[in-house]
Amino acid sequence: MTEVIMPKMGDGMEEGTLLEWLVAEGTKVKSGQVIGTIQTDKATLELEAPGSGILSGILVPPGETVPVGRPIAAVLKDGESLPAQWGSGSSSSATPAEAKPELAAVASAAPNVEAKAASPSPTDRIKASPLARRVAHQIGVDLASVVGSGPGGRIVERDVRSASPSSTVAPARPATSPAVAAEDRKVKLNKLRQITGQRTQHSKQTVPHFYVTREVDLEKLLALKDQFAAEEAGKVSVNDFIVRACVVALQAMPGVNASVVDAETLVEFGAVHIGIAVAVEDGLTVPVLHQAQSLSLGEIATRTRDLAARARENKLSMAELSGSTFSISNMGMLDVDNFAAIINEPNGAILAVSSARRKVVPVDGADDELEIRWRMNITASFDHRVVDGATGAKFVNAVRELLENPTRLLV
Repeated sequence: MTEVIMPKMGDGMEEGTLLEWLVAEGTKVKSGQVIGTIQTDKATLELEAPGSGILSGILVPPGETVPVGRPIAAVLKDGESLPAQWGSGSSSSATPAEAKPELAAVASAAPNVEAKAASPSPTDRIKASPLARRVAHQIGVDLASVVGSGPGGRIVERDVRSASPSSTVAPARPATSPAVAAEDRKVKLNKLRQITGQRTQHSKQTVPHFYVTREVDLEKLLALKDQFAAEEAGKVSVNDFIVRACVVALQAMPGVNASVVDAETLVEFGAVHIGIAVAVEDGLTVPVLHQAQSLSLGEIATRTRDLAARARENKLSMAELSGSTFSISNMGMLDVDNFAAIINEPNGAILAVSSARRKVVPVDGADDELEIRWRMNITASFDHRVVDGATGAKFVNAVRELLENPTRLLV
C-alpha cells in the first residue's frame, strides 16, 4: 500500500486544502498521474499519485484543510487491501496527535457511508476548475453540457458563463419600466482570495508604506520595441523593459533590494529576484523571476511569458512562487491612470505600473510649443523601515531614466 499524503510544497507550507479529487475512488491510476488539486498559501497545485494501483480509502473530502504529511488516501496494488483501522491514525504514518477525530469516527463507525461520500458523483468526475464548479452551481449550468477550453479540456469559469442561458442579451426594458433589483447573495471566498486578503491586510496594517509617483516618457522605448518586432529580433513587451530597468536600478541601489529581519536588522540581497503579479482564474499569484540580474532583456521576456502562462495553468512549482526580493504589479492592460500597490512581504518595495497614454506635453527647449507623446505613470510603494523618502525618490527616478533611455537596458 502506498499512502497519498498532503505534500509539503515549500519550506513555509504547514497545511494545504484539498480542492477536488479528479478521479473517483476505485479508479486505477498510474504513478505521477494527476489525481487532485491542492490549494497552498501561494497557488493551486496538482496532486500526483505516488504510485500505481487503485485509488482507495479517501479520507479527506474536497474543501478540507489538513496538515502536511497527513494521509488523505491510499493507492493499493493487486491483492492489497486497506488496514483494518485505516483512517483512525493507528495504521498510517500520521501520529495519534495528528489524526483527526472526526475522520477516525467516520472511518470506524460508518465505513460504507464514508466510501459513498468519498466517491465523486458523475458531475465530480468532469474536469472543471473549483471556480467553474462554484459558478455553475450558482447560475444553474449543467457541467456535463459544457465544453472546456482550459488545459486538457478542463472547464474554466468563462466556459460556464458562456454556456449560461443568461449570457444572451435580454431585450431592453421599456424606458418607463422600473429596474428590478437583483437579490443579495453571499459569495464564499476561495482559498487563494482568502490568503491574498490575509496577507495584504497584514502588510497594510504592519508595514509603514509610503509612495512615490513619476511620469515616464515612452517614445524611445516604444520605438525600440517596434524596431525589435520589425527585425524579428524577438518578442519584447513594455513590461520586460520595466523588469530589466528595475533589476539595473536595484543593483545600483541594493538598499531597496532589501527586507526587514527584525527591529534592529535588515538584509540587503546580493541577487535580484523579481516577483511578477499575475492575475489567474481564482485570484492573484506572484511567480518569481530568480537571478534576474544575470538575464538579458530577451531572456527576461522569454522566462516571464513562460512563468505567466504556467501560473494561469497552475503548473508552477513552489520554488517558482517563492523567494522574491522585489515585486512588480502591472495594470497597464486594464486602462488605469494610476494606482499604488500593497507591498508583497517580506519585500521592501513594489512597483505599480499604469496604462500608457497619449498626452499633450511641452516641447523641451521650446517656448509655447506642444507635442503629443506616449506617457505612463509608475508608483513605487516602499517600506519606510527599509527605505527612506530620499532613497525611494532616487530609485523611482533611476527607473524612469532607464526607461526613457532604453538602449542602456541592452547592455
